[in-house]
Amino acid sequence: MKVAGAARRRVALLLPLLVLLSAAPCGGVEKVATLSSAGMHIAVELLHESLANPWGLAFDAQGRLLISEKGGTLVIFDPAAAKVAARLPLPVAVRDEGQGGLLDIAVAPGENNGQLWLTYSKPQGETAVTALARARLAGDRLTDWQDVLVTRSPGEGDHHYGSRIAFDRQGFVYFSVGDRGRRENAQDTGSHSGSILRLAVDGSVPADNPFAAGGGLAEIYSYGHRNPQGLVYDEDNRRLWSIEHGPRGGDELNLIVKGGNYGWPVVSHGMEYWGPVAVGEATHREGMVDPLKVYIPSIAPGSLLLYRGAAFPRWQGDLFAGALKLRHLNRIAVDGEGRPEGEERLLGDLGERVRALAESPEGWLYVAADSGHLYRLRPAN
Repeated sequence: MKVAGAARRRVALLLPLLVLLSAAPCGGVEKVATLSSAGMHIAVELLHESLANPWGLAFDAQGRLLISEKGGTLVIFDPAAAKVAARLPLPVAVRDEGQGGLLDIAVAPGENNGQLWLTYSKPQGETAVTALARARLAGDRLTDWQDVLVTRSPGEGDHHYGSRIAFDRQGFVYFSVGDRGRRENAQDTGSHSGSILRLAVDGSVPADNPFAAGGGLAEIYSYGHRNPQGLVYDEDNRRLWSIEHGPRGGDELNLIVKGGNYGWPVVSHGMEYWGPVAVGEATHREGMVDPLKVYIPSIAPGSLLLYRGAAFPRWQGDLFAGALKLRHLNRIAVDGEGRPEGEERLLGDLGERVRALAESPEGWLYVAADSGHLYRLRPAN
């Protein structure tokens, strides 16, 4: 009886520890920080440390996190186990040079049949162009690859490919293309360079695109952009947001209007890299669309997300951009009219080049860095 009683006491002592262990995150998740924002306490967790140049993040209908790696690999990540479930090479060649490679990955709203959308730098001779493609993820296999649009965007080097993807709920897909290092292309509507493009999700050109009847390439929705690497659609307010790199100052947050000319390189808030000389003839010109927010000095925005979740109620409707140069997560508070009214710089202590963002079904925020680290922000217990 004494032995049995001692055993019961040992079990009783172990029970709190067992409960604690069962409640702990699995998969070797490491809590690296706790931060406060808008009166909320947020846990920052490191989920993975060895991704290879992650560029895009998207959740599929099964709750898996899909990660595009710049070298041309699609990673399937299991958030519950905090581990890579599969690594799938692309069935096409990708030019992984400079700023080129496998770029964004996206899943259309309501998609549950495994269809993915991707942008990548498609080799053409000695250079490459930005291409939009779609494929199907069947289990752990990538099938039915189709180039939806291979853009007319040649460049002399591997600069400014863009490229992010966004969907509205009216059946359209948008994606961005940088000026490819040729500034004048952004004002040339006979080139896709320096533009945001719009297609129907079946790949056709919408009849109401601004140049569908002529005067420019039919796929162009807006132009005069330098290198838009953030794009998100606000479904509630039917607004398309973009954020783009400026030259040594002058990063821009823009609301995109159909047919809008956003000025580059005629209008710019940035400076030449080789000296204290302004780029562009002015910071405003009649007939060109002004940015709603300008960053001087540049933060180098590499992504854009509109937070819609319930996990962080005081973030609802705010925009988040990854900062590559200033190495933080940039939160932009937006009022009901779509005007930025303040910003907050988060995660600066991590010293990470924040490349990609995604919101999980729970409303948690996933953050990928150029270092290969994958983080998760969730409410602190």
